[in-house]
Amino acid sequence: MLELAARTIGGLCSRSLRFLDGISLEMMILMNALGADIDLAPPSGASGVLMLPVERGGVLQEIEGQAEARTVTGITGLSITIPIDHTIRPLPWGDRYLGFLFAEGNDALEVERALRLAHGKLKTIFS
Repeated sequence: MLELAARTIGGLCSRSLRFLDGISLEMMILMNALGADIDLAPPSGASGVLMLPVERGGVLQEIEGQAEARTVTGITGLSITIPIDHTIRPLPWGDRYLGFLFAEGNDALEVERALRLAHGKLKTIFS
């Protein structure tokens, strides 16, 4: 046996993968398991996700700059997954990311630039 209970890319990260006709990775895997004939060619361009790190511990009060981060060219989504007033700790002591930034562009460099620029606009406030 090579692997038991394997899973695809975890959590919200799989949102960064879309195939022809908008089919998600999970749907493609299910269709394949059912024997459906599927086109495995990804769309042109690049996409990416940045898992927002918890940079220090404390009680999360606010994440400033979300509106500005969303307006960066190439950014397609921002999901904050830790609620306000929640105590968080950075990895390896913690077990979560602050959230996720998603981007699309013509190539990987363009996507990386968008993610870095948007991340730079976010400021995490702790108490």
